Amino acid sequence: MTGITSHGEKRLVLVSGRAHPALATDVSAALGSELVPTTAYDFANGEIYVRFEESVRGCDAFVLQSHTSPINQWLMEQLIMVDALKRASAKRITVVAPFYPYARQDKKHKGREPISARLVADLFKTAGADRLMSVDLHAAQTQGFFDGPVDHLWAMPILTDYVRTRVDTGNVTVVSPDAGRIRVAEQWAAKLGGGPLAFVHKTRDISRPNQSVANRVVGEVQGRTCVLVDDLIDTGGTIAEAVKVVLAAGASDVIVAATHGVLSEPAARRLSECGAREVIVTDSLPITAEKRFPTLTVLPIAPLLARAIREVFDDGSVTSLFDGNA
Repeated sequence: MTGITSHGEKRLVLVSGRAHPALATDVSAALGSELVPTTAYDFANGEIYVRFEESVRGCDAFVLQSHTSPINQWLMEQLIMVDALKRASAKRITVVAPFYPYARQDKKHKGREPISARLVADLFKTAGADRLMSVDLHAAQTQGFFDGPVDHLWAMPILTDYVRTRVDTGNVTVVSPDAGRIRVAEQWAAKLGGGPLAFVHKTRDISRPNQSVANRVVGEVQGRTCVLVDDLIDTGGTIAEAVKVVLAAGASDVIVAATHGVLSEPAARRLSECGAREVIVTDSLPITAEKRFPTLTVLPIAPLLARAIREVFDDGSVTSLFDGNA
C-alpha cells in the first residue's frame, strides 16, 4: 500500500492533481513515498472526474496542486480531490497549494468587490480540508481566512542561499518593487549581509489589472548590485520597469528574485529585455519551454514542501524549518 507509516501506525499519503506532475514526483521522491495512483480526467463538457485507486481510510492525506493557468480548472480539481478523500474516510486532509489561488484578491479596493482569497479558503474548508499549506502568501493576513491551521512556508532560504553565490555581499542593495514589501526586503538584507535597502516608488490604477508605473527609486543603489525581490512575477511589467528605473539610477547590475514564476504573456520577453543580469524563481508553478529565457534560473521547491509535510505528519514544528528552534 502506498504511503509512509509511523511507529504509531499513522499513514501518510500524497496525492496530486494534474497541474504540475513534475513537482509532485519530486516531492514524493524527497519524502520517500510513492504518489497514490489516481484516475483523473475531464468529461466532454469540462466536468472533472477523480478516483483514488487504493484505500485512503484513516490516512493523513496531503493534496498537492499547483494553481497555474487555467487556474479555475486546477482549483476545482483540488476541491474535488479533497471531497473524494473526505468521502473515502481519510482521517486528516491537508491542502498543499504552493501558489495560493486568488491570493491577490485579499481585500477590497473599491465597493462591490469580492474578497476571493477568503472565498477560496471557505471552499477548501467546505470540501473537507483540515489544514492548509502554502508558500510565500501574497499577504500574510490570508492565513486568517481559513478556519484551521495554516502552514505558511518561506522560500527565502532557498533563494538567498543561491543569490549569495551570485553576488558580492559587501556591495548589495536589496530593493523592494514597492513600499508595501519593505519588511520582506529587510529580511532579505539581513540574510545577504545587512546591506542598505531601497524601494521603487510606483503608482497603480486599481481598475487596470497587471499595470503599474515605476516612477523612481528611493535608496542607495549607485554603483551597487541590486537584488529586486518579490513574491510573484505575473506579466513581468512591474519588475521589468523597476529594473530599468534601478539601472537608470546608477546600479551596476540587477538580479531579480521571486518565489512564484507565473510568467503570463509577455513576461518572458519583458524580463529578457529589461536589463536584469538574472531572474530567479522557484518551480512552485510549472515553467514551460515558451516561458523560459536565457537569463532565467529555476530553483527546486520540492525539498521545502517535503520537509514541511514530514513535520506536519510527525506532529513536529514547521516553524523550526526557518528559525532553527523546535
